[in-house]
Amino acid sequence: MKQIEKLYFEYKQDIYNYLLSLTHDPTLSEDLLSETFVKAIFSVGNFKGNSSIKTWLFGIARHLWLQNLRKDKPMVEYSDLLDVYVTDSTFDSVITKQIADKVYELLKTKDERTQKIISMRINGISYYEISKKIGISENSARVIDFRTKKWLKSVLEWEELI
Repeated sequence: MKQIEKLYFEYKQDIYNYLLSLTHDPTLSEDLLSETFVKAIFSVGNFKGNSSIKTWLFGIARHLWLQNLRKDKPMVEYSDLLDVYVTDSTFDSVITKQIADKVYELLKTKDERTQKIISMRINGISYYEISKKIGISENSARVIDFRTKKWLKSVLEWEELI
């Protein structure tokens, strides 16, 4: 129990700030922060050590936020998820339908495997689950995701859409 308490005090502010950047709601962020650590306590046995504890906790927080979005909205808009995918938490912008359409158009130019990986990430699926479904390493899924995000941002910036 002491170790969980130590993790909580070490990472609570970082996770809270991350959740606040996603929700823009201090109360909801606090609720999700609590849920993150409760879920971490119950699923600590599933932690494989393929990432840092902090990254794992951020993943749990993001997953809980996405669940909350889906619960509050019967249909999560594709553009809502693209906003999370295309922008980082420090770059807070309103994504327009034009940008969402452009991202969708750009993603269609990528190979089928890349499209599947990006689609799964937009839907909140972990790199571990992606690696099992597609038959690649978890690290390869991360690299493909990272490079695709970087490419999308550069194209959108070049076309002055962001």
